[in-house]
Amino acid sequence: MAEKEPGKETKDGELSETARQMRAAEPYIAAVWKLVGGAVVGVLGGYFLDKGLGTGPWGMLGLSLVGISAGFYGFLHEMARLGKRKQ
Repeated sequence: MAEKEPGKETKDGELSETARQMRAAEPYIAAVWKLVGGAVVGVLGGYFLDKGLGTGPWGMLGLSLVGISAGFYGFLHEMARLGKRKQ
């Protein structure tokens, strides 16, 4: 019998416990990354827009709201997709 290495598939196709847990958590991790990524991209985009154009805090505020909204949309969309898949 093949030994199981953490996070690896054995030669007979059986996943280790760690690999199964990571595979089960993947959709949730992806959803959280969408939420955080949208906010970070919005804030950074606003920061550089303000820095380049000298528009004060308005670019950062506006793009932060857009980024956070996009992040929530992506998060909720991913959660809805997971809910449909489990039915």
